Amino acid sequence: MKKVLITGILGQDGSNMAEYLLSHTDNLVYGMMRKAATPSFENIESFNEHSNFNLVYGDLTDEVSINELVKNIQPDYFINFAAASFVSSSWSMPVLAFDINALGALRCLEAIRNFKPDCRFYSAGSSEEFGNVDYSPQDISHPFKPRSPYGASKCAAHHIVKVYRESHDIYAVHGILFNHEGIRRGKEFVTRKITSGVARIYHKVFDVEEWRHRHGGAAKFAPIELGNIDAKRDWSDSEDFVRGIWLMLNQENSRDYLLASGEMHSIREFVEKAFSVADLKGHWEGGGVNEKYIHDGHHKLVLVKINPDFYRPAEVEQLMGDASETYESLSWRPEGNLDTLVEKMVKHDMGLHRKNRKRLSQINS
Repeated sequence: MKKVLITGILGQDGSNMAEYLLSHTDNLVYGMMRKAATPSFENIESFNEHSNFNLVYGDLTDEVSINELVKNIQPDYFINFAAASFVSSSWSMPVLAFDINALGALRCLEAIRNFKPDCRFYSAGSSEEFGNVDYSPQDISHPFKPRSPYGASKCAAHHIVKVYRESHDIYAVHGILFNHEGIRRGKEFVTRKITSGVARIYHKVFDVEEWRHRHGGAAKFAPIELGNIDAKRDWSDSEDFVRGIWLMLNQENSRDYLLASGEMHSIREFVEKAFSVADLKGHWEGGGVNEKYIHDGHHKLVLVKINPDFYRPAEVEQLMGDASETYESLSWRPEGNLDTLVEKMVKHDMGLHRKNRKRLSQINS
C-alpha cells in the first residue's frame, strides 16, 4: 500500500486524481488544503468519507508546513496540483503567482530531497509556458516564450524540476498540460462559466414560456458575459489527464511529458455546442464588443454578450499540443473529445441547477 500526497485537493485535478486512485488502487491518499476561511468541499463529497482518504493542511507558500507533511506522511508520491491558476489574475498579482507556482514547486522538491528522497514528484505545467509560439502544434521540445506572469511562473517550475531530477537524482516529472476541463472545474473558468450559465438560462427560458402563457410577457435574466470568443484552445477532459499523469509517475525513469487533444476550438464553438446540448438554438448578431448570441425563440432573448473587461492583456496564439510522443511512451489515449466533454459538463450543471431549484422550492413551501 503506497501513500500519495496531493496538493490542490479541492480543485478539479486534485479531486479527480484522488477519486481515480481511490477507485483503482488501494493507496492511501492524503489531500492537502489550505486553511481557507470558506473552503468548498463540493469536489470531494463523493469520496471524503473513504477509509483511504485523509484531509491534511498545508500551504505551498509555507516551507515549514510542506516540510512537516513530507516528514510525517513519508509519501511515495507527491502530486502538486495547487496553483495560482488564473492567467488574468497573474497580471495583477505576479509575485503571488511566482510564490505559489514556482517557489511552491521548489519547496516541495526541497522537502522531498531532505525528508523522502525516493518519493516520486509530479509538477503540473501549462501550455502557457510556450506563449509566443514558433510553430503549431507544439511538442515537448518547443522553446518556452511565456507571455504572462502565470506562464513564466510555470516555466520556472519546469526548469527547477529538471534541475532536481538531474542534480539530486529525484524522480521528478513536469507535465505540460493543455487546457483540460470537467464537471469539477471552478465556475470562474470560462468553460464552466459557460456550462453553468447554460443550465441557469435553460431553466429560465422555460420559466419565460410559463410566464408568457400566464402574463403575456417575457421574464428577464442576465446573459453570460464573455471576452474574446474567437480565442482558441486545445481542450481535453481532466479525467483523461489524471490517468496520464499517474502513468507518468510509474515509469522506470522520470522525464517531462505533454498532454493535449491536438485539436483547436474557439470559445464561440464551445458556446454553440453547450447551448445545443440544452436544445437552445441561437445565432450570433453584431460584431466586436457589440456581438451577441440570440435565442431563436419568439422573444429574441440575449443568451451571451461580450464584456471587454474579460479580454486578456496579451492573448497567446495557436496553443495546440502534439502529444504523439506521450501516446507512444505511455500507451495513453484520451477516451473523450470536445463533444463528449461539453455534453457531460452541461448535463451535470443542468442536474445541479434542477437539484438546487427543488431544494429551494422545498424550503419555501
